[in-house]
Amino acid sequence: MGQLDGRTALVTGAGRGIGREIALTLAADGADVVVNDLDEEPGAETAKEIEARGGSAVTCAGNVTEADFAERFVRTAVDSYGGVDIIVNNAGHTWDSVIQRMTDEQWEAVIDVHLTAPFRILRAAQPVVAGAVRAAKEAGEPVICRKVVNISSVAGLGGNPGQANYASAKAGVIGMTKTLAKEWGRYNVTVNTVAFGFIRTRLTEAAAGDDSTIDIDGREIKVGVNARLLAAAEQMIPLGRTGTPAEAAGAVHLLCLPGSDYVSAQTLVCGGGLTL
Repeated sequence: MGQLDGRTALVTGAGRGIGREIALTLAADGADVVVNDLDEEPGAETAKEIEARGGSAVTCAGNVTEADFAERFVRTAVDSYGGVDIIVNNAGHTWDSVIQRMTDEQWEAVIDVHLTAPFRILRAAQPVVAGAVRAAKEAGEPVICRKVVNISSVAGLGGNPGQANYASAKAGVIGMTKTLAKEWGRYNVTVNTVAFGFIRTRLTEAAAGDDSTIDIDGREIKVGVNARLLAAAEQMIPLGRTGTPAEAAGAVHLLCLPGSDYVSAQTLVCGGGLTL
């Protein structure tokens, strides 16, 4: 018996990296998972892995910034599993530049994926959550504690050169989290943030001089952290190393467990002791 048996979890950006590990971790603890990824194949691979391990998962591929995505994502959960119990807003990417060189397109793209998309998903989920709470009360049943975990970054707490867009979006996520915790407390929903430090993913792995890119809506966006910068960062981390996607997923998992039912509006930093 898992601690999340009977719960339905929605995880964005779950085809790779941290999102994949979050989906696998929640499923291993009993949750049914709606797996989203920008690309259909990686999301399907995550769902396949969950099922191979004895869990249950469905996919909802697509760009979280699309106008109709949020409603489609939530509807997939309702149609497949009957409701929404856990939401993890994880999808995102960086598109760095110092502010004098940053275009409106760069700014808007990063704000959209990290802040506007979670806003839309949570807005779409509200009628489902409120309806479930109302139905439980009318039936004289206990109202379960549902969970929202929004993903931020230490950049959102302390800023980071070259990331005015990303740091602003991640700071906004914290503000949205605190507000929604106050709005949704009456539904017995906890809303928290996990702020990641340096976690080893495809967005941080590229060495200096590499031309690693990801394709976002036809845009080729350079990813990766300069190897010298990454090495310097590791010297600043009290644990002396970068984190793994599994360790990042563990922090999210903590805030989805019954043991955190009275923890809300908090930001948990998962950075090996690093604060910027």
